[in-house]
Amino acid sequence: MNASPIYAGIEGGGTKYVCALSDGRSPELIARVSFPTLNNPEATLGACVAWLRNQQAAHGRIAAVGVGSFGPIDLDKKSPTYGRITTTPKPGWQDADVAGAFASELKVPVGFDTDVNVAALGEREWGAGRGLNNLVYITIGTGIGGGALLNGEPIHGLLHPEMGHIRVCRNPAEDPFEGICPVHGDCWEGLCSGPAIEKRCGAPAQDLSPDNPVWGKVAHYTSVALTNIIFTLSPERIILGGSVPKGGQLGRDKFMAMVCAETTKALNGYLKVPALLEHMDEYIVPPGLGDNAGVCGAIVLAMRAERGA
Repeated sequence: MNASPIYAGIEGGGTKYVCALSDGRSPELIARVSFPTLNNPEATLGACVAWLRNQQAAHGRIAAVGVGSFGPIDLDKKSPTYGRITTTPKPGWQDADVAGAFASELKVPVGFDTDVNVAALGEREWGAGRGLNNLVYITIGTGIGGGALLNGEPIHGLLHPEMGHIRVCRNPAEDPFEGICPVHGDCWEGLCSGPAIEKRCGAPAQDLSPDNPVWGKVAHYTSVALTNIIFTLSPERIILGGSVPKGGQLGRDKFMAMVCAETTKALNGYLKVPALLEHMDEYIVPPGLGDNAGVCGAIVLAMRAERGA
């Protein structure tokens, strides 16, 4: 049995819940499992709690839990609905008490934040954002979300950033696809998320050929959104994760190169910074932790919760 403290990280996505254990000293995981995100929160969260209880028998008592959740979520600790999902379109999950499920069942401190904020924390601790205090993590997959760190802390304001709903100026004459966002139609998520690509093309992104014109459209709209983020938050680095930037048959390297070129074009030399003028491929980068960015960040959040941070 491990003598070091054990921390649990939970990455709660709209498609799956990933659970992992770590001693917090490195991104190496002691154990990892995933469960489908059912339309029944009690069943999904119950499966996670049961797994964590079983793991305690093998690895020792869990000291704290960190949860990164899809949103929108209530992050106001003074609110009666703190720790809950709010207006999500995910069936069954509106008002689901995610943080409370782990706190009440495991009786340990629970850190709670957006899935993208915790991914940013993980990348800063162990991944592509090491040594940086101001960075943005974007995921483009089932939806689009963005987490931002300012002076090493996740940004929380009136709610939390909802970068996926940035408007990206679609020209209907050039692009008749109206988008799929049920609220905004052709926002960034409505045009570039995995389901949007599949709706537009009739096939998932991973099955599309390298010469499919949708890649150019997704790279362009993504560059517009990233340019807005650069002008607004001035991050030291942008980390682009999720399933879509893997590029399907096009490949991650070529897709990332397209996004970098389009972002350079959109900035048009306005910001005289070497990172943006000469090293864009080192400024917009894939996650250093790969698919474990979220769950590793949730472990960082658990350690912060144990310290009362």
